[in-house]
Amino acid sequence: MTKFHRTYTTKANFMLHGGDYNPDQWLDRTDILADDIKLMKFAHTNTFSVGIFAWAALEPEEGVYNFEWLDKIFDDIYGIGGRVILATPSGARPAWMSQKYPEVLRVNSARVKHLHGARHNHCFTSPIYREKTQKINRLLAERYGQHPALLMWHISNEYGGECHCHLCQEAFRNWLKEKYPDLKSLNHAWWGPFWSHTVTDWSQIESPSPIGENTVNGLNLDWRRFVTDQTIDFFENEIIPIKEVTPEIPVSTNFMADTHELIPFQALDYSKFAKHLDVISWDAYPAWHNNWESTADLAMRVGFIDDLYRSLKHQPFILMESTPSLVNWQQVNKAKRPGMHLLSSLQMVAHGSDSVMYFQWRKSRGSAEKFHGAVVDHDNSLDNRVFQEVAKLGGILEKISDVVGTNRPSDVAILYDWESNWALNDASGFGLKTKRYPQTLQTHYRTFWEMDIPVDVITKDQDFTSYKLLIVPMLYLVSEETISRLKTYVASGGTLVMTYISGIVNEHDLTYLGGWHKDLQEIFGMIPVETDTLYPNDRNAVHFNGKTYELKDYATVIQLNAAKTEAHYVQDFYANTPAVTSNVFQKGKTYYIGARLEDDFHREFYSGLINELAIKPAASVKHGKGVSVQVRQSPECNYIFIMNFTEEDQTVVLESAVKDMVTGEQLSGEVVLEKYQVRIVEKEKS
Repeated sequence: MTKFHRTYTTKANFMLHGGDYNPDQWLDRTDILADDIKLMKFAHTNTFSVGIFAWAALEPEEGVYNFEWLDKIFDDIYGIGGRVILATPSGARPAWMSQKYPEVLRVNSARVKHLHGARHNHCFTSPIYREKTQKINRLLAERYGQHPALLMWHISNEYGGECHCHLCQEAFRNWLKEKYPDLKSLNHAWWGPFWSHTVTDWSQIESPSPIGENTVNGLNLDWRRFVTDQTIDFFENEIIPIKEVTPEIPVSTNFMADTHELIPFQALDYSKFAKHLDVISWDAYPAWHNNWESTADLAMRVGFIDDLYRSLKHQPFILMESTPSLVNWQQVNKAKRPGMHLLSSLQMVAHGSDSVMYFQWRKSRGSAEKFHGAVVDHDNSLDNRVFQEVAKLGGILEKISDVVGTNRPSDVAILYDWESNWALNDASGFGLKTKRYPQTLQTHYRTFWEMDIPVDVITKDQDFTSYKLLIVPMLYLVSEETISRLKTYVASGGTLVMTYISGIVNEHDLTYLGGWHKDLQEIFGMIPVETDTLYPNDRNAVHFNGKTYELKDYATVIQLNAAKTEAHYVQDFYANTPAVTSNVFQKGKTYYIGARLEDDFHREFYSGLINELAIKPAASVKHGKGVSVQVRQSPECNYIFIMNFTEEDQTVVLESAVKDMVTGEQLSGEVVLEKYQVRIVEKEKS
């Protein structure tokens, strides 16, 4: 099996197109439900997620079930050749449950119990809630598990949040007892003697709280780890009956992103959660046409998260939610301009998605999401612009089904770590507003995205050995195990790039004593002895390859041992000292970037490494700034997505003949892309 093999994450071998469908909101309008089925065909949609928040419709009273409406939905969707992704309804429980079983209600960090309301508001530890979710899930699995429309399970929805009730406190203490052999070990990991915080009995431990303890870094870090593990444990409890009844049907849950700057979701460690899923899916809501960055800059950030979530399992993922037009929860909810829906959706496919799915199919008539974008608007018309753009995309997706199951092999990896970011953000030090770990990784990713070089965004537990280049920016927290794996990677011939604020603390958020870890000193041939934090208006510079580049936020004072100076500082008390170093270690090489530098430095620096390591883009397409070329590869073909993320026409040059998968044209030489235009072409491998 080669690295170009196909992986079909579901039994469908076509691009999934559809989205969240909430017929339970329209059970008194059979005419609306009938229109939905007709409009689904016109929109070239084929897959729908149902049941996501439908518990009250499925079980209106405890033990009283109503599945007949869902039976009809399954049959009607299958009748037009469609498929169903069936959700478990645990994301929003019915009011009767909160009233009868108040233990299912969450308690916040200030120890205030929530009232019934909103969604995602349940206690993950509650035995009653676990029992109730298992019961409804078993009934769903037994009723629909053999239905030919069932394609995948959508477990709950957008897991997140935390509970601080007495049940969760006891679960946290039990989790700690499994992690630490005794209180002595816990007190050492949490540095208990500081401020007299030594714990003498397990019962004294409470979760972090604004009315209690929230300054013990080790406690805060372990609480975040516990929240992830307890969420996963709740998920595993949910799927017990599903895996028993329908073991052949894959399960997923929709991951998220923090939306303003589009960075990975921070509240849960998805690198752990991914191991429990058959398919990765995520909900993407970029703020297109915003006033703080260019279209291309935002597209780069989208690509980074796509490559992170794809790399969690190194297989295609599912775009579970997106909007065909606008959202309703930003400060300003701007509609996608003509062409952007097509472009933004196909970018997801280019980076590894085997679907384009929406929230939502039909706009709600009332409540919180009645103005959130949808395929079918309140006018119920197939003639409006949004519906027509969705239908156009659906026609294109039908023509590119050969892309399904293909992947994006890469020689370059960037290491992303949730735990390190938690610890760094919790640290009282550096610049409280300038740490920006995810955004920093995206700036290192940018050059490769601009040069059309595929990147895997991997986590610390994944294999390093297949990559020519591994980039590890701002890895504040790093265990000795990870340091050992990095050392082995370099010794075996890998090229490793690390930056400022890396290797500072161990897995307990305790600083390494005696300076930088001895293994890091050995492989990098230098020691970072001091980190200077600059005010936002402060500037310095470094001199590299005959040019001067602006520096801001952070500068590391470096002591050389065996390393070579690649760039030096221009100003301040560390002027003319090393800012960027390199070192040969056994069969490999390391680079240390000691300062936060501008994009032009990264372009110059990484271009040199790309040439030195003979790293090539997967397709030869010449283009200007703002055009992205991404490739998915099968054993037989390269599927090339050429995308214009600018507001002007762009000319690209195809250096070999290709076939347009949508129009059937043979293309070569110069091709003009209009604003937001995408061309999808295939080239057979020789």
